[in-house]
Amino acid sequence: MFYYRPLSTPKDLPPSTEPFYPNIYLRSQLCTKPQWPPSSTSVEDKVAIVTGSNTGLGLESSRQLLSYNLSHLIMAVRSIAKGEAAAAELRREYPLATIEVWQLDMTSYESIQKFVQRTETLPRLDIVILNAALGNLTFNIVKSTGHEEAMQVNYLSTVFLSILLLPVLKRKSPTGPGRLTIVSSGLALTVGIPTKTSSPLMTTFDNPKTYKWDTQYSMSKLLGHMFLYKLVDFVSADDVIVNLVDPGFTKGTELQRQASGLLSVVFSLAKLATARTVRDGACTYLDATVVKGKESHGCFLMEWKIQP
Repeated sequence: MFYYRPLSTPKDLPPSTEPFYPNIYLRSQLCTKPQWPPSSTSVEDKVAIVTGSNTGLGLESSRQLLSYNLSHLIMAVRSIAKGEAAAAELRREYPLATIEVWQLDMTSYESIQKFVQRTETLPRLDIVILNAALGNLTFNIVKSTGHEEAMQVNYLSTVFLSILLLPVLKRKSPTGPGRLTIVSSGLALTVGIPTKTSSPLMTTFDNPKTYKWDTQYSMSKLLGHMFLYKLVDFVSADDVIVNLVDPGFTKGTELQRQASGLLSVVFSLAKLATARTVRDGACTYLDATVVKGKESHGCFLMEWKIQP
């Protein structure tokens, strides 16, 4: 079977030559202007799923999709009560849209499977934004899987959900390729594969003695890059366009909610000095799912552009 391979896949782009990650960070955060969808953009009649959509970037990107006439929004959340509270807010703003709250626990493979089975009942599915993520400061094991929680949610469960949703998006997007965007981070550029000899490799990340929260978060995002790097060999952009997007360091999210003491002060000062608004951060999601086309298949989007 012939698969569409756009010229600007990560396999074709040369590696980044930026010698120092803070240079990338500061340019991205302070020197890059948001690029909003054209005023003529419309997602009318389409159905979209946004995970982790009861707060922060997930909630704001849901609101922005609705502002471009999205007909049907599914808010995939762990807590139905919190999801319904957020949905009530959006329903007041967009009374003509259908807004549903579906339960999805990203620490549970069973919950993920049930969620995907439920998507089979939809008449169509056009857009999926996998936004749910954790940045745990402390080491936590998911008992049902045996894996560290942030690695479980950010990588293993996100990849599992992606794979299960691909055939649904292929079948149920009638007006063009389905769209699957996985939220990543520029921090993926800061880490390398561990040199430890653990086999399988995943056991390296499940060891409380070597756990470092910042490295673990960055590694979970790097593994997502590696997943997409291989995925484009098996998935055609004619069926589903899959990409990664970095919203940048953003105010108004709960990613650093566990921080306390000095670390909390550091995060607060960094946000004050360099963070994007949640509105600007969330518009990167729309750029990845609505504006960018097949040229973004298999690519990492940062600063509203395809990046190495």
